[in-house]
Amino acid sequence: METIPLLLISLGSAVAAVLIFLLVLIIVIKPGGAKVPIKGRHVFISGGSMGIGFTIAKQAAAQGARVSLLARGRQKLEEAREEIRRDTGAEVSIYSIDVRDEEGVKKALQEAGTVDVLVCNQGFFLPRELVQMDMEEVKYTLDVNLVGTFNLIRHALPAMQQTASSTPRSIAIISSQASQIGIHGYTHYCASKFALRGLAEALQQEVISHNIRVCLVCPPGVDTPGTLDRLDKFPALTRALISSSPHVDVEKVARRTLNGVKSGQFLVNCNWEGFALGLTGPGGSPATSPVIALCEVALAGVVRLGVLFAVAGWYKIIAQWNAKKHAKVKTMG
Repeated sequence: METIPLLLISLGSAVAAVLIFLLVLIIVIKPGGAKVPIKGRHVFISGGSMGIGFTIAKQAAAQGARVSLLARGRQKLEEAREEIRRDTGAEVSIYSIDVRDEEGVKKALQEAGTVDVLVCNQGFFLPRELVQMDMEEVKYTLDVNLVGTFNLIRHALPAMQQTASSTPRSIAIISSQASQIGIHGYTHYCASKFALRGLAEALQQEVISHNIRVCLVCPPGVDTPGTLDRLDKFPALTRALISSSPHVDVEKVARRTLNGVKSGQFLVNCNWEGFALGLTGPGGSPATSPVIALCEVALAGVVRLGVLFAVAGWYKIIAQWNAKKHAKVKTMG
């Protein structure tokens, strides 16, 4: 019978220790969370005519936001505007601009007016092994994914900083799980997405005094039209690797993005794989949730072990693939 009180004391001590640790994290984590409303605010989305960007736009409009869309193709922009109008009744502004065109981006943002939530969603990738890659492809990928994001933020930010608002604003950068782990055939794409993470972390320090939150969204593979159209052009080994990782629905990515924006969350993951990668490699990224911070501190080692097993599985697939390839070459020789 004496063991029961001892167990209760031990349990109580453990709970108290966790609560004290959580309290310390609440005090320590910076910049912390924030409430960033969507209703009645201006949401400007690049790559907004289709896929993730269009779905974010549609959900934001349904929540009462004033939406502006920027993309290259005018026809798809007009189709997106009409569908959003039909389904939500919201007015939508459209701008047919290539994000690589800095002057065009600047003019569009000036015309659109002060942005409350900027969503940098444009992206390009065509997986290919580096040795087979044309440097123009590398430059194009970096220009769209990285330089285009700089263009958008650089020309949206002055008005976001200067226009008085007691309510937080947000800059959401749609990155990828390819910013958390390297993938065969994605060398140029991973380079652009890893760079976006560095941009986001440094930017948050620059804009926090202006009550602006940065949100880095890292979805896994998403079955968007752009991805499906190019799937047959992926290297066969790349297809084998990514098929082992579950894709997520575009509606879920959009919902997670907007929820992350509204809660002032810095790192937004869209499935358990992303959550695990986030736990093992937060580095110096801003902390916005004491619960997530507690998981990072308490579970990082165990989760890292699980990630190592997953990576080992990928290298096993690579080894088997190359062995079959060499055997086939030897047979043909």
